[in-house]
Amino acid sequence: MDQLTDLKAILHSKRANIYYLEKCRVMQKDGRVLYLTEDKEENRYWNIPIANTTVILLGTGTSITQAAVRMLASAGVLIGFSGGGGTPLLAGTEIEWFTPQSEYRPTEYVQGWLSFWFDETQRLKVARHFQLSRIEYLQKVWSKDRDLKNERFFVDNLDIQQAFSGYSGKVEQAKNVTELLLIEAQLTKNLYKTAVSRTEQKDFVRDYDSTDSANAFLNHGNYLAYGLAASTLWVLGIPHGFAVMHGKTRRGALVFDVADLIKDAIVLPWAFICAKEKMTEQEFRQQILQKFTEHKAMDFMFEQVKQQALQNNPPLPLGEGRGEKHQS
Repeated sequence: MDQLTDLKAILHSKRANIYYLEKCRVMQKDGRVLYLTEDKEENRYWNIPIANTTVILLGTGTSITQAAVRMLASAGVLIGFSGGGGTPLLAGTEIEWFTPQSEYRPTEYVQGWLSFWFDETQRLKVARHFQLSRIEYLQKVWSKDRDLKNERFFVDNLDIQQAFSGYSGKVEQAKNVTELLLIEAQLTKNLYKTAVSRTEQKDFVRDYDSTDSANAFLNHGNYLAYGLAASTLWVLGIPHGFAVMHGKTRRGALVFDVADLIKDAIVLPWAFICAKEKMTEQEFRQQILQKFTEHKAMDFMFEQVKQQALQNNPPLPLGEGRGEKHQS
């Protein structure tokens, strides 16, 4: 097995690391990718295990060498630039992603996705499926996460059951995406209420521009989820503009669709819990990334997108797909 194959041995859906770096220099040294931090007394080098990394997000005060980019590209690592703390994203809309130009991504998924995408009825069918899968994932996460239970997030509590009440039926009966978005918004609003009641954030109002901790953590956690979703679609070779819910006029709308699969399950409760605990942004970020890994959030995203892309097309035999291969 050559070095290039070694670096791509771990599938993106199984990789453990997403790095946000600031005030450092990323470089290649002795066949490894490192980041250098400088202070008055000494310079420190830290290794980045690129074969087990999905995304490197570079924040304020960073630079990267051409040699480091070459190695990251050979390992299939996605590189992006952002503001401090991972937000705001550059240009105020999306990360400027740099994708490895030598990457041979599979064509089967984009062909499968486009085979239904131009049919409005089929798009709505996939959008409904995503909404139902989202609820199943939330119930699974909340029913087994001991930390959430310690914070009194019990999936069988009356108010949580009421939030879910009739949701599946409403989703199945939605006649168009507009109705589906309204149903989704009402569910999220109800889940906010349950989180507020458990964390005593009594004056909470969802405001994307607000500076209070709960709103700031919701924004930040959502951006992390967008990063997972963007990585999933990038590896599978599906352009971000082919959304099923969030509007065909937004170039990155499919990222929002896929991120929604896991946002309410993980980001929503922990944004409120971490705000209550007065955690720093870095502590919150570490908590969210830990929970993404614990509950296999990226695995779930890959599973859902691949399933819908291939619903009318049989998978290629193992080994023929380039990039994220099928699991036997």
